[in-house]
Amino acid sequence: MLSYTTSSTASTGTGATTFLSPRRRTHIPRAKGQRISLDLIGRVPKGGSTKNASTAGSSTSLFTSASGQSAACPFSKSLAAFGCFWGSFGVIYILSKAIFRVLPIALEPLYASTSLTLSSLQWSLYALSCAFFAYAEGYKGFHKKFAPLVVKRSFTLVVGTSQGNNPINYLLAPLYSMGLWGATSKRLKVSWGVTLGVAAVVAVVKRLPAAPRCILDAGVVVGLTIGSASIFYHFVSSLMTGKLPDVDACLPQVSRKQN
Repeated sequence: MLSYTTSSTASTGTGATTFLSPRRRTHIPRAKGQRISLDLIGRVPKGGSTKNASTAGSSTSLFTSASGQSAACPFSKSLAAFGCFWGSFGVIYILSKAIFRVLPIALEPLYASTSLTLSSLQWSLYALSCAFFAYAEGYKGFHKKFAPLVVKRSFTLVVGTSQGNNPINYLLAPLYSMGLWGATSKRLKVSWGVTLGVAAVVAVVKRLPAAPRCILDAGVVVGLTIGSASIFYHFVSSLMTGKLPDVDACLPQVSRKQN
């Protein structure tokens, strides 16, 4: 809703507010001594909406909360919805592929027909690996940091913003949501460092003997499973509550004109 606020010192000395339909432009004559202010975008702090945010459509308020720009027309709303779904669930798809790739190796000692037999010490390390990766990777890494970032950034793809006007960001929304580009320099270093580090660890683990590799892969499966579930949780929670994760989306600084 467009809000025009006028103030006059010549007549009443008090402000008056006129609300206009967003589909109609109405010319308001400006008398001498009057000041007209136009608030086009209801900006809200990161992580949630305010009382001025629309409660009729939670998705629109979420987009505004994340990017500072409302998805006004049906076309931009469709693109924004596509960006957030593909951005969040695309990352879940990437993690799921990694899970199913190493899952058979992690479960190999549990098969009755397997030739891999673990000792009591190795079974203890197997359980310890699952517990360690569940906390360090699944909870601390994914649930508290990475998953909220992915969901928050996936909602920033709104037409009218620098990131929303780039079609590559929609096509590769999962990678954009992971912070591999279109982010602050610090976020880029962290995201690329983690990605390359994980790739190096995977290459090393593949060359380990069967038992140590099985133990490590079991922990990785647990951590990635918690991470995938965490992204799904934050995404659904945002839609249900109308409030995005309270984390920084790590968007590059851009100049914005505010009236």
